[in-house]
Amino acid sequence: MPTYAYRCRECTESFELTRPMSESGDPAVCPGGHRDTVKLLTTVALTGKAAGAAAAPSAPSGGGCCGGGCCG
Repeated sequence: MPTYAYRCRECTESFELTRPMSESGDPAVCPGGHRDTVKLLTTVALTGKAAGAAAAPSAPSGGGCCGGGCCG
């Protein structure tokens, strides 16, 4: 289940809720009991690679829109 981040507009507390995607737009109550909250836009950064995972093939270099410089 995804985790969503929220911020309370009354106490400015940030908090997270784990809930189904079907409930992602539902109102959230902060831990202090306030109902005036807003869902925050979060980003996920994935770095590194899993142990034992094969390396992905590298992208061709050379520039141009197709990677080979054939666009004129």
